[in-house]
Amino acid sequence: MNMARHNLTHLEERADLAAAFRWTARMNLHESVANHFSFAINDDGTRFLMNPNQMHFARIKASDLITVDANDPDALQGPDAPDPTAWGLHGGVHRLVPHARCAMHVHSIFATVLASLKDSRLPPIDQNCCTFFNRYVIDDDYGGLAFEEEGERCATLFADPKKRVMIMGNHGILIIGKTIAETFNRLYYFERACETYIRALQTGQPLRLIPDDIAEKTAKELDDYPDQDERHLAELRAILDAEGSDYAH
Repeated sequence: MNMARHNLTHLEERADLAAAFRWTARMNLHESVANHFSFAINDDGTRFLMNPNQMHFARIKASDLITVDANDPDALQGPDAPDPTAWGLHGGVHRLVPHARCAMHVHSIFATVLASLKDSRLPPIDQNCCTFFNRYVIDDDYGGLAFEEEGERCATLFADPKKRVMIMGNHGILIIGKTIAETFNRLYYFERACETYIRALQTGQPLRLIPDDIAEKTAKELDDYPDQDERHLAELRAILDAEGSDYAH
């Protein structure tokens, strides 16, 4: 890979984020040319990498990612301006949630189905669901497109650092994390957990609930499981590399 001609910084982070975009599209978790991922590149998290406005996840390359300053009032001006809702939602998160180094927002099908139910809780019915036991927040106050005011309102819901998934009622999901690998891994497993739950509901049969103490024990064990998120993303990058993908260019 030769990216010197682009005069870019944070090359590995750009490649990781581009791989996450490509795999999200491959799993059909994206929404046309909408939805957004971001990753903070300065100490206080207010400067971040983000996908360009209205570019499909399936063709985003590392060199395509734009740099956005959450404190720049002119961020929405010029040819490289981000999508206004991306600015509102991700700008709010990176200004107000310092532990959110990475943020991923999608309208994936099963998570959005969950977000559309009157009761949007995810009960612990299997190991994947246990991953998120007491580790998500539900936004019950959808207020329209996530422009700046709505984005800041959503960001305030991440006050508890243990809760790194937001089930955005009537909207989708917002996942945060310390690294790109951690956040993407969380996105992947949350969608899998939601799919299991929604398909279980479709059977019409009673659910086999895991007791709260076992669900919490399992969640803690998974919290501390070594290196799984990094290996997950590394394997996806290896697959893309073997296919000759240009994601890292």
